[in-house]
Order: sequence, then C-alpha cells, then structure tokens
Amino acid sequence: MKSDSTRAVLVGGLIAGALDIAFAISFAAYNGTAPLQLLQIVASGAFGKAALSGGLPMAAFGLAAHFGLSVAWATMYLFLAQSMPQLAVRHAIVGGVAFGVLVFLAMRLVVLPLSAFPFPVRFEPVATFLDLLSHTFLFGVPIALAIRRTIRNP
Repeated sequence: MKSDSTRAVLVGGLIAGALDIAFAISFAAYNGTAPLQLLQIVASGAFGKAALSGGLPMAAFGLAAHFGLSVAWATMYLFLAQSMPQLAVRHAIVGGVAFGVLVFLAMRLVVLPLSAFPFPVRFEPVATFLDLLSHTFLFGVPIALAIRRTIRNP
C-alpha cells in the first residue's frame, strides 16, 4: 500500500499543481503579469522582494516550490482521507471541494502572512472568487480523486 499511496500523492499533487499553476499563469497574464514574474512572486514567499529581481533561477525555484507544496498538500489529504474513508471514497468530489477550500484559506490566512511574501494578502472579489474556484475544482478535486483509489483498495 505504501507505493500505491506514494504514487497517488505524487499523481494527485502534480496534476493539481499543474492545473493550479496553469490557472495562475493565465489569470496573471490576463492582468498583465508575465509568467516569469508570476513564478518569481511565488518564490518571494521564501526570499521576499529579492525574488522579484532574481531572474530565471528564482522563477525555477518558485515553480519547484509550488509543486513541492502541491505534493505536501496531497500528502495531508491522504492522512485526512485515511481518517475519514467514507468521505474520501463515496464522496470524493465533496471531499475534494472541501479540501480545496481549506487549502485556499490556509494559504491566504496562514502560509502567505507567515512567509516572506512581500505583498499584502488581498481579497478582491473577482480574483478571490476565481482563486477559490481554482483551489476547489483544479486543486482539491484532482487530489481527492487520485487518493480515492488508494483508500478504496488498501
């Protein structure tokens, strides 16, 4: 089961991370922010404002950090799903949506404020709503669906 769990966490985390960063890059581009700059902004959680002038190395770090966090969140979902197998198996979509909301709130209210992120965390209506949708359906649900099979077939 350990290899199945590891595979589910990696698959779920990487798919969710890819969908989430694709949304973030698209939304940022729509608002005039280049992909490289967006990834530097992600890196600023670790390096503060210095990341914004760090070029490609900081963007690469931002991308790696994003996927690292995605896999870490998927690992957390696995532990939660193991303690609530009925929700994880029979209601994986509901569990994924709820988890996506949890991740959205944790990132906005805990992780970003406690990191070196150099900008105030804002809750602008349209951006917040779209980010919440992204975290629920593009992040939480893929993780839940990837983990469901492992919980169903221990």
